Amino acid sequence: MLQIESEKEEKIVHDLKTLKSDIIAAFESLEPEARFERKEWDHHSGGGGEISTIRGDVFEKGAVNWSGVRGEKLPFKEEPDPFFATGVSLITHMHNPFMPTVHMNVRYIQTEKRSWFGGGYDLTPMGFEDDNDTYHFHSVAKEALGEELYERFSKDAAEYFYIKHWHKERGVGGIFFDYYNTGDFDQDYAMWKSVGSSFIEAILPIYKRKIDFPYTPEDKALQNRLRAHYVEFNLLYDRGTKFGFLSGGNPEAILCSMPPTATW
Repeated sequence: MLQIESEKEEKIVHDLKTLKSDIIAAFESLEPEARFERKEWDHHSGGGGEISTIRGDVFEKGAVNWSGVRGEKLPFKEEPDPFFATGVSLITHMHNPFMPTVHMNVRYIQTEKRSWFGGGYDLTPMGFEDDNDTYHFHSVAKEALGEELYERFSKDAAEYFYIKHWHKERGVGGIFFDYYNTGDFDQDYAMWKSVGSSFIEAILPIYKRKIDFPYTPEDKALQNRLRAHYVEFNLLYDRGTKFGFLSGGNPEAILCSMPPTATW
């Protein structure tokens, strides 16, 4: 169980759990019957999280996870540096190949000497890129951030979500930021919350438009081939996956990002 140690932590955790609930409700609104199944887990050095997964008629697999953990040393660091890390991370893998995969993460990490925000969201069509979807997704991000930060974070997303061995971006981009701390906590916090709260508007209209698109077995086969690229990126390059494993996180929660099927 996570022990809250300050009003700041309490506020951040509350907002993350509220965001998680809002996204789950939005996703469930697309499903005729399926609902998220929730499973709590404990972290060995303090805290833990909740895995929420769905498998239904629309979502072949979806996960919306929250975690809040403490540890004595950040991954990638040699010296002890006690930390607190909390965030919401989600992934969708849709039955309909015309409905793109979407990923979102918002996180806050704090050590004894510093703290920072990170996160973003990105869209990955599985073989069926749609200019209208891309325009809508990026327009919502730009409105949430303003022109300057959007330009900066969308460039960072293009660089981060690049699959080096395929020489291409993972999808059609989005926004990505990490180690974000301008020295003005309230301003940074407001920006971070804006990213999280804009996510539903970024993706739900796309899903509602595509939910009844007809598709063929050949379309499904292409989706599965491109899902393989998604797997490769997450296992080879993704910082969140590495942080989760190296900090002793729950493997089931970390690997929720994997699609239910993929082919090579």
